[in-house]
Amino acid sequence: MADSKKLVMTNRRWFLQRAGALAVACSAPAVAFPAGSAGEQKFRAAIIGHTGQGNYGHEHDTVFNLRENVTVVAVADPDEAGREKAAARCGALRQYADYRRMLEREKPDLVSIAPRWTDQHHAMARAALESGAHVYIEKPFTQTLAEADDLLALAGQKGLRIAVAHQMRLAPNVIFLKRLLDQGRIGELLEIRSHGKQDRRAGGEDLIVLGVHIFDLMRFFAGDPYWCAADILMDGRPVTLADAHPATEGIGPVIGNNIAAQFGFRGGIRSTFVSHGANAEIAGPWGMELVGAKGRVRVLLDIVPRVLVCAASPWTRDGRREEWKPLENDPLFAAPENERTVAYANARVIDDWLRAIREQREPACSGYAGMKALEMAHAVFAAGLARGRVDLPLRRRAHPLRAG
Repeated sequence: MADSKKLVMTNRRWFLQRAGALAVACSAPAVAFPAGSAGEQKFRAAIIGHTGQGNYGHEHDTVFNLRENVTVVAVADPDEAGREKAAARCGALRQYADYRRMLEREKPDLVSIAPRWTDQHHAMARAALESGAHVYIEKPFTQTLAEADDLLALAGQKGLRIAVAHQMRLAPNVIFLKRLLDQGRIGELLEIRSHGKQDRRAGGEDLIVLGVHIFDLMRFFAGDPYWCAADILMDGRPVTLADAHPATEGIGPVIGNNIAAQFGFRGGIRSTFVSHGANAEIAGPWGMELVGAKGRVRVLLDIVPRVLVCAASPWTRDGRREEWKPLENDPLFAAPENERTVAYANARVIDDWLRAIREQREPACSGYAGMKALEMAHAVFAAGLARGRVDLPLRRRAHPLRAG
């Protein structure tokens, strides 16, 4: 066991050194990737989960494991069996059924808010911030923009840092691609085409669960959009507010099973988002294609993204033949298996978050970025109901699918 732990720590130090060097080379101001350990400051951490109501997200109960400067003092979960399993996984010293009692008694410095379901995200995060803790939270950030605004304001007042689990923004090959785009690798960026998983959740649920990852990357590559237009259908007909219904998980109301949306960005860049179950087989893996004046790049999204570049052969009678090849010098292309995990993806976000706390800056995957990704998803709902175009930022901060 000791040898195994030593090997993991050695691999992690090597990864951090390589990732830090990559970040320096990228020189992307939106990302400050750690060049070594997250600092010598010691932290007391706590974890909030809810077995059966979102569980512990994408391994968010183990994000502090093997960190010499973080002690997991407690875990909270109202389900006793789930709580005991989580405590065993994360090595928590104590267990609580009530997260508020845990926060009151333990006074942690860091809190991981793990449930995939967002129905309690605002309450949990507000309680953690009020107790004086920095917050790491599963995406989507909140259910409404008003909730997100409230948390951002409270964190600002207290000087606390929120990080949202948009792990793909800090994937080394995504950072590397951003550097290449800034250097003109595909010429002027003209368009971003994207689609969700388009599985059984196609439409509104796909938009909220996976669309926020896509929108976070859109902002990384193109900046903030200033308008959104959308067409949302339910079984072939335009939706009305009466079509809004609960998602299969507790992420708030959703609408439609066929979505086609467009965003406008400064400089004439346009982007699209599509989610329609009939597209699933032909569309391939969820992700995006960046279209430039001199080339195209695809980012196939997963916890370990893949980046492909289009190399077209000469014209033929059948039209231009396309050949997609892996991005040259992709830092994840030959990465060992232990780097191709959820744990490593989480580690990148956590490392940047802890360094942001030390440096008193915003994390790369900040609460603000999480709010803006959610805002783009809500703009799709609002534009679809209006059957037209809405301006961004959205003035209405309540949920667009709730009356009033």
